Amino acid sequence: MDEWQDRLRVAMFTNVYLPVTNGVVVSVETFRKALTQLGHHAFVMAPSCGEIEDRAPYVFRYPALELPMQKYPLTLPVSPYVDQVLRNLKPQVLHANHPALLGRVAERKSEELDLPLVFTYHTRYADYSHYAHPLPQDSVKDFIQTWLGEFMARCHHLVVPSQSIKDLLQESYEFSGPISVIPTGVDLEHFAPRDRAEARRQLDWPPDQKVFISVGRLAKEKNFELLLEAFAKLDDANARLVLLGSGDEQAPLQKKAVELGLGERCCFAGSVAHKDLPTYLAAADVFAFASVTETQGLATLEAMASGLAVAAVDASGTRDIVCEECAQLTAADPEALSQAMRAMAQAGDLSAAARQHAGRFSQLAQGQRMVEAYNQAIESHRRKEVVLKLSSESQSRWQTFLQFFRL
Repeated sequence: MDEWQDRLRVAMFTNVYLPVTNGVVVSVETFRKALTQLGHHAFVMAPSCGEIEDRAPYVFRYPALELPMQKYPLTLPVSPYVDQVLRNLKPQVLHANHPALLGRVAERKSEELDLPLVFTYHTRYADYSHYAHPLPQDSVKDFIQTWLGEFMARCHHLVVPSQSIKDLLQESYEFSGPISVIPTGVDLEHFAPRDRAEARRQLDWPPDQKVFISVGRLAKEKNFELLLEAFAKLDDANARLVLLGSGDEQAPLQKKAVELGLGERCCFAGSVAHKDLPTYLAAADVFAFASVTETQGLATLEAMASGLAVAAVDASGTRDIVCEECAQLTAADPEALSQAMRAMAQAGDLSAAARQHAGRFSQLAQGQRMVEAYNQAIESHRRKEVVLKLSSESQSRWQTFLQFFRL
């Protein structure tokens, strides 16, 4: 019986999971692998996604709807089968990766099964308020902040992926419990050094071009328009910009590239499977990034693990995981970012420094830190302590919202 004494059983709830790929999916899967390697048991509670066969053990699927205008499956957060499975698995910790849908299931199960609840704040939710247009933006942001506070007031531990996000949250909320800064670890083996010439041959890229690469969803909040403007200011016929990702802004960005006269110097490569990403990164020279809404900047970390120098806008998430030996951060200005891109392209071989810095964020090291957070959550739950206590004003505002929406 002693062999099970120090092994945790963790149920991870996520609204997106493989085969879909985004930052949250990568985080969940990275920590699942790390926990397993460390000898613990990680159970993933996720939405179904077409006819798929999960390779990882202990993945349990909630029903979901494939909506024509919805990029990801919409979870139907009700499943008597998964409810029974959860009871049989006897988890010691519930880990919510979203504050809605399956995050709310985790919250209810925390109360029903008397278990500690951990929440990872993956996303700067208020920065997505423009999707609620034409509703008044101030009201939408106020609702989001109050809604998040109400959810965190039920959690026993909060995880954030960067110090910048911790600072940002502490400006808006008065926390009464601990917050752990735990970035998603990077799989150093997956992004191990590769031969650049061979990678370019595989992708059929010219061997002599200076290639800038960026990765992310093509959405307004990712600021790709600024990146295009910065690249255009390089005015270098031998430079090429490759954008990996897809999204609602692809057509407007392609139009912008034409207006800037970039022609074939700008390549919209579309979404790339995570297994193929190392080849693209290995084939590039510099990672360029303009997003100002990152919570961690995982794409930047993966680029450094691949040996790339970084030119990026100085913003939350990104600033937390780069170092001056292999990166240059700038203001959110096309001219400034262009100068940083040029400087990094001319800086010589910075691959060793980039890989060495990325090595500080190995998935096993971050997995061990997450285990420590889980143990703190267990202790907080035992003492009946939560991370946030809502003020009477916040409670009143939340009740007003509930009445307005009749929730």
